[in-house]
Amino acid sequence: MNRKIIHVDMDAFYASVEQLDFPELKGKPLAVGGSSERGVVAAASYEARRFGVRSAMSGVMAKRLCPELIFVPPRFNRYKEVSRQIREVFLEYTDLVEPLALDEAFLDVTTNKKNMLSATLIAQEIRQKIWERTGLTASAGISINKFLAKIASDINKPNGQKTIEPEEVQKFLEQLEIKKFFGIGKKTANKMYHLGIFTGLDLKAKSQEFLIEQFGKVGGAYYNIVRGISHSEVRSNRNIKSLGTERTFDENLSSEVFIESKLDYLVEELCLRLKKQNLAAKTITLKIKYSDFVQQTRSSTFPYYVSDKDIVLDIAKTLLYQEKLKDSVRLIGITVSNLNTNTKKEPQVIQLEFEF
Repeated sequence: MNRKIIHVDMDAFYASVEQLDFPELKGKPLAVGGSSERGVVAAASYEARRFGVRSAMSGVMAKRLCPELIFVPPRFNRYKEVSRQIREVFLEYTDLVEPLALDEAFLDVTTNKKNMLSATLIAQEIRQKIWERTGLTASAGISINKFLAKIASDINKPNGQKTIEPEEVQKFLEQLEIKKFFGIGKKTANKMYHLGIFTGLDLKAKSQEFLIEQFGKVGGAYYNIVRGISHSEVRSNRNIKSLGTERTFDENLSSEVFIESKLDYLVEELCLRLKKQNLAAKTITLKIKYSDFVQQTRSSTFPYYVSDKDIVLDIAKTLLYQEKLKDSVRLIGITVSNLNTNTKKEPQVIQLEFEF
């Protein structure tokens, strides 16, 4: 039986929330993020996108493309508040909701609380309710699996939706440009171009053995996906695999004392998140990016779970001094993984012992 999957994606979510809360920004090119030399665009309004402004672009480049661009700082608490309102709409139709971020989610409505047969009509109702309750528009994709629904949601953006019916799947995928396949990035697309793969039909012509030889294990996934085969389920309770936080500095840091103080702040922020979610971790990873953009990661794994700030900070400092810093540092990050999500254990408090 074909499943009925909806992918709902809010339109320019962060920027749209800002324009909603501050009407004087409506209709103007807007970027959420920083305009400084090290600032990065977190989101751009559609007015800004017409100039080529995109998320993850440097603030300097964005301003160069659009001199009239208005920058506003992000307000994540507000975005989370609106996201909760949107999630409440989803849950009126199904409990099988898998959030991908604050602004998008998959919904399995094969069976649903409204006993509606048409996933297309459900998507229309959901988008209408989101508009009525938040004043924001959403786009949606509807099809037989998550992969197709994700691609479909981008076709009629903004404020539109696209349904790929079961009988349309093969033709749709064969005609689709390879760069538009969800999960195929720029590098992989370029490699496929060199192999003569430009569309889904070209990809479909390659054997499974050839794709695995060229792309490794993921080659097998490409072989299935282009045939409309995807068994990934919508999971409402995905286990968190890692938590992390990082900061890019306004000025490069060369003093270990300054870096250590920044590390202290990051660890405190991370451990508060661990405590809030009743999590602990065995693996701690330190990320360092230098002024020349060379990146290093250093990790340690322990036989016990930790979540206490002092312990995590001690481990992070050990990793920091594990090797001599080779140059001035522009970014540091700390990530914890190997979490106790599967064990359901309480975070352990470890008493450190020191020799006197």
